[in-house]
Amino acid sequence: RCFYDQKILQKTFGEWKEWWTVCRERKLSLRAGSHYRHLLQNLIFKAWRAYVCQQQGKRNKYCVAESHAKKQKLLRTWQHWLIYVDVQRTKHGMQSVALAFRERSCLRISWAVWRRRHYQNSVGRKMNILALQHWAQSLQFRAWLQWRELYLYSQNDKQKETRALTHHRHWELKRCMEAWLGYLNLHREKKLQNELAQEHHQSRIVRQCFSDWQLSWECRRRVHAHQKDIEKLAARIALWRVFAHWKHYVVLCVEETRRYELAEKHYKHHLLVRALLCVRWKRLW
Repeated sequence: RCFYDQKILQKTFGEWKEWWTVCRERKLSLRAGSHYRHLLQNLIFKAWRAYVCQQQGKRNKYCVAESHAKKQKLLRTWQHWLIYVDVQRTKHGMQSVALAFRERSCLRISWAVWRRRHYQNSVGRKMNILALQHWAQSLQFRAWLQWRELYLYSQNDKQKETRALTHHRHWELKRCMEAWLGYLNLHREKKLQNELAQEHHQSRIVRQCFSDWQLSWECRRRVHAHQKDIEKLAARIALWRVFAHWKHYVVLCVEETRRYELAEKHYKHHLLVRALLCVRWKRLW
């Protein structure tokens, strides 16, 4: 009886340990899912913050470039205006000198020649100044075009890198989600297989108990029939055979009582196992 009680306790403890392991695995899976969601949210927030910083840096660079271009234009305009003022002052000075020379000299031919030459020189200077201005503007325009082309090329490269990183992150996220779904499906299949195995084990135990009870009932029925035969024969035989049959009947009753007690203990153990299984299922659900 002590050995039987120890075996029952060992089986009960084994089933409780298995239930505790399942609960622990479920808690760990929930914790891992929460950690995975937190990690994904953190990565998305970092990517969004990096994108915002990059856009802000682009806007700052573009504003600096625009202000630099405006300052350069203003500087060129101011330099051209200073050159024009100097030329005008020189022209006025030369005109005043020429007028003074005309007033001092009386040679009209010399004055005409000098005026023609002065006009040609002034026209040549103006043409040279305009040519220099045109050449400087063309150089500045070419430099501006080259800088703009390089800036657009760098922006396109940065956009391509950003798209590649986004595609790679999306692909990694998709692969992780597929692996996680596969793990969930495998866990559900294992849980369904365990439930089917438990149902099969319970049905087998029920069939075994029913067969044992049926055998005990047949044995009792046979014992009662044999007892009736003994009672019929006891009336016909002598007194000494009546005592022997009575002794045999007592032995049979003791065996029947023992069998009945064993059957009752087995039935109580079966009820205890079913109660523990019901409690575990309720906690799992």
